[in-house]
Order: sequence, then C-alpha cells, then structure tokens
Amino acid sequence: MAYNRMQRGAERHDISIVGTLRTGTGKRDVTIVDLSERGCRIQDRMGHLSPDLSVTIRIGPIGPIAALVRWQDRNYAGLLFENPLYPAVLDHIRAHFDLRDLGKGHIDPPRTSL
Repeated sequence: MAYNRMQRGAERHDISIVGTLRTGTGKRDVTIVDLSERGCRIQDRMGHLSPDLSVTIRIGPIGPIAALVRWQDRNYAGLLFENPLYPAVLDHIRAHFDLRDLGKGHIDPPRTSL
C-alpha cells in the first residue's frame, strides 16, 4: 500500500545519515535519506525487507529506535517508528549528523576567541 504525505502526518526532511538496521537475522548499515518525527525512508543495499517486519534502527549514534517496515521498493524502504522522535531529537539529528553538511562548516562551528 502506498502512503502519501498527508497520511504520514509529519513533514519529512531530506538528509543523508549512515544508520544501522537490525532485523531478526542480523544487522547492516543503511543510509537514511529522509526523516520525520514518525519515521524515515532508508536506502538498503540488501533490499529484502517485508512490510510489517519489526526492526530497530540507529540513526548515527541515536537509538536503537523500534520501528515497523511499512513498505519496500527495490533498495528503499519506509519505516514507521513505534514512538515518535521528540522534536528536539529530530532537530539535533538534522543539525549534527547529516553527511551532506560535511565540509560546509555546519557540523562543528568554529570556536570564537575571547
């Protein structure tokens, strides 16, 4: 079943963060490509996730976060978190772990001298 943005109920943010997905058969690295308080879309090279599968995911160093696979299409899958992320946690993840910001000075702002 396809889910549109209105059904999700939360704004998704484009990001690129390395995460760790754990299923009943093991764990593997994935890339989180968009994120909201309620879930995320991942790129998974294995591409073998069944809808309604219970998983956990680490988003950078945050987690594990319990989630349910909602859909899978080729190398992408949508996860619904069992408990939504707090807005402050979502903001922290976006501000500190998005790989697209590497080299732009947004990860570790320069120190100001007194």
